[in-house]
Amino acid sequence: MTSVAVVPGSFDPITLGHLDVIERAAGIFDEVHVVVVHNPDKQALIPIAHRVELIEESLRERGITGSGVTVNSWSMGLLVDYCTDVGATAIVKGIRSQIDVAYETPMAIVNRNLAGVETIFLLPDPAHAHVSSSLVRQVSALGGDVAPYVSAVVAEFLTHTAD
Repeated sequence: MTSVAVVPGSFDPITLGHLDVIERAAGIFDEVHVVVVHNPDKQALIPIAHRVELIEESLRERGITGSGVTVNSWSMGLLVDYCTDVGATAIVKGIRSQIDVAYETPMAIVNRNLAGVETIFLLPDPAHAHVSSSLVRQVSALGGDVAPYVSAVVAEFLTHTAD
């Protein structure tokens, strides 16, 4: 039986921390679906379709393509509906702090109750534990160098966006 997991996020933009979680999930599961979801609580910088492209290019840059990893977007219902559609039994989330645990735990419990989908939390590589998409957006908007925090393709995109 094929094991399938979903790695959801707004990925606005995708960071090296996100890529680390995706790569490690790909080492655990046969198939990994990276799913760009709309977060109504956040004002997006990058349109969803472009985020999908940046994720695909970032994965290629790291050599993660062809390893059972696909990238999609989902905005038509609950994430567990997507999980059910693709046969996923797990949602993989990276957590950086106690704040992430407190935010993610209720959703994990509801997702398990709704669809029997378990949530697996992966701790970050310490090199990326302090990085968030919102921090990257802020550094970029103020003209700072984001290259240590994102793939080259994302750094180039953000540099041109800030101009």
